[in-house]
Amino acid sequence: MASRIHSVVLANVLACVLALWSSLVAAHELRPAIGDLTVNDGQIRLVLRLNAEAIVAGVDLNGIADTDAAEQAEEVDRLRNLPEAEIEQALLRGLPEVLGKLRLMAGATPVALDGLEIIAEPVANIELPRETRLVLGGTLPAGETTLELLWPAEFGVLILRQQGVEDPYTGYLAGGVSTGPIDVSGGQAMTLLGAFLTYIPVGFDHILPLGLDHILFVLGLFLLAPNLGALVWQVSAFTLAHTVTLALGATGVVTVPAHIVEPLIAASIVYVAVENLFTTRLSRWRPAVIFGFGLLHGLGFASVLGDFGLPQGQFISALIGFNIGVELGQLTVIAVAFLISFAVLRRTDQAEPNVFKGMIYLIVAVVILPVALIPLAAQSAQTFEAGLPLLVALAILAGLCANAMVVGGQGAYRKMVALPSSILIALVGAFWVVERVFF
Repeated sequence: MASRIHSVVLANVLACVLALWSSLVAAHELRPAIGDLTVNDGQIRLVLRLNAEAIVAGVDLNGIADTDAAEQAEEVDRLRNLPEAEIEQALLRGLPEVLGKLRLMAGATPVALDGLEIIAEPVANIELPRETRLVLGGTLPAGETTLELLWPAEFGVLILRQQGVEDPYTGYLAGGVSTGPIDVSGGQAMTLLGAFLTYIPVGFDHILPLGLDHILFVLGLFLLAPNLGALVWQVSAFTLAHTVTLALGATGVVTVPAHIVEPLIAASIVYVAVENLFTTRLSRWRPAVIFGFGLLHGLGFASVLGDFGLPQGQFISALIGFNIGVELGQLTVIAVAFLISFAVLRRTDQAEPNVFKGMIYLIVAVVILPVALIPLAAQSAQTFEAGLPLLVALAILAGLCANAMVVGGQGAYRKMVALPSSILIALVGAFWVVERVFF
């Protein structure tokens, strides 16, 4: 009986590993759209930095992390390979449809927008979105003093920034929401509390579900020392470090190009996972090493905030909110991993197998976690795809715990959970290093 369950568990874990790997090997990153809104002498100017290829291909960007989650992934790849002049022409041809979905209101009056200019940057790396600027113009109707932009959900996230006024409006628009009335003379900057609360979910989303590289790093920390004391040392060092470089990077004091930071972040994942294979205890230098890697991850977070653009008048408040959101995301990852592994951790030194508890873990892996995908699928196919890698990773962890319960033996957690998980994390991290350096 136990041997049959053991075989079933291994088969399910292998299937989950293959599913996770297939969801990682060809990620094509997306960034939020950035909009700069200026009104001068009654003339409206809206400069949008867009994921032009995805929009031209008709991808629904609502809740999507990368374009491989879309049915039009191949078309996006083709467009990303086009010279800048050709993508400019492709966006120009699709401009009437884009303008038909955008709605800019001056009070109760719709404002007609015209395309003034399209500028696409050269392609540096097809895995990353190139910057394409779409410049739109219109006229503010006489007597109107407010503008309201309704941003379509299928265009993804928009960071809208008002320019040329004191106390400008800054908004984070997702899911087809509206800015609400914006006074063209300014004076609608976020409150300190509003900026703080707005950027907490931004930071959380960057970890769950979008920050799979940060998730794997945190899981690597957990796998070596899942007890509370050891985790506190490691997570505290990591948190302190990335808080420092997040602040320095977001303020522009320290600037490191993404093509340097991102491979190093992937290398940090490999290091932590490989070290797990050769040690069973937290070394005295590990917190220092984690601190160094935290500095790298902070620079990665800072590049995200650089894309978003923090409201200048509420910079510190928004920065703290983002950082708290990141921490909540990391703590959620650790909490879920601990809950999944709890029963195995409690009986690390017990030799007898426990088939009953192994069956419970197997049910979690093949029933409960897949059921958790239903709410994601109900939102959209893109949201489903964004959350899939994380849930597959948790299913792998639950499956390995099931195997540890069924087989038993002293040190079952390390041999059958921590080591296989660390090997998989190291392989994914190594793939990312190669991908981010050479492709």
